[in-house]
Amino acid sequence: MSRRRQQGPAGARGKRTDVGYGRPPPEHQFKPGQSGNKRGRPKGSKNEATIIDELFNRKVDIRQGGRVRIISFLEALFLKTAEDALKSNLRAAAFLLNRRQQLGSSSERPANDVLDMDDRKVLESYVQQLEEKFKKRGESE
Repeated sequence: MSRRRQQGPAGARGKRTDVGYGRPPPEHQFKPGQSGNKRGRPKGSKNEATIIDELFNRKVDIRQGGRVRIISFLEALFLKTAEDALKSNLRAAAFLLNRRQQLGSSSERPANDVLDMDDRKVLESYVQQLEEKFKKRGESE
């Protein structure tokens, strides 16, 4: 249900303007180039993903075997989890094994690298077309 009201001088001239939810009167609308949030988000402010990335990439010092190593926070976190897993912490072990399985399944190549006959024929046909195209290009130049 839309409400129409006549506004001040415009109503006196016989013009009607739509006013209601989401349709403020023209005198209260933003002017071109004007924003409703003048300050807005400050430049350089960081979102959560940026903050976490910076945290995980921050370098930390660890001592291993009498030596000091500088590694990322994320690597240190995984090292600590691995140490806990070796100390019979089953949750830490399960976490590492699950992460390994998730990362390994996406990067492993399938065992069957052999093309079947249909795929081989399609590829040979494509190679033949390319060779003919290059021969024609070489003859015309």
